Amino acid sequence: MVDFYIGSSPSMAERLGGKVMISVNALRKRKSDFLPYEWILDSGAFTEISKYGHYRFTVEEYAHQIERWGNCGYLKIAVSQDFMCESFILERTGLTIPDHQRLTIERYDALVKLTKFPVMPVLQGFAPSDYLKHLFDYGDRLSLNQWIGVGSVCKRNSNPSQVKDILKVIKLTRPDLRIHGFGLKATALEDQEIKEMLYSCDSMAFCR
Repeated sequence: MVDFYIGSSPSMAERLGGKVMISVNALRKRKSDFLPYEWILDSGAFTEISKYGHYRFTVEEYAHQIERWGNCGYLKIAVSQDFMCESFILERTGLTIPDHQRLTIERYDALVKLTKFPVMPVLQGFAPSDYLKHLFDYGDRLSLNQWIGVGSVCKRNSNPSQVKDILKVIKLTRPDLRIHGFGLKATALEDQEIKEMLYSCDSMAFCR
């Protein structure tokens, strides 16, 4: 069964009482602790890169946020600050897919040195071959049974075959990896093959 995390605000997380994903952007101005049950901290990557074309906050600042909120409830993992690879994102940054892949790994490498909490590396790309290259780029950073995110798939919910092709190339190469799919909706999760390849996923669409 796929572990499902509902996209949530900090205050709603307390009321839901289940597994939630909370963006760091919802926490930066908050002062008081909150009590989620089990949660993932999202780096706010989509908002940062799509809106601003870069991260407004350094890896050090993000690590500070992880340390600040990490003892609220049960923080399972914090997502690293990745760079999505959809064409409109590339137009926003003026960079290439290899650039985004390199920056994603650089931020991951920096973050794991700055926090005691687990950090989720993210595979990025657009075509399946991009994800395979990025997987090799990570090399031995990805330990056995590593929990890893797969980015740039949320806009493909209407075309589950594309999501499936990406997941397959990852699983064929590293069947041990526990894959998290970002922003996957029912249209993709209704596909049994996709569900079988996922360890976890999240979406705001189910929180209504």
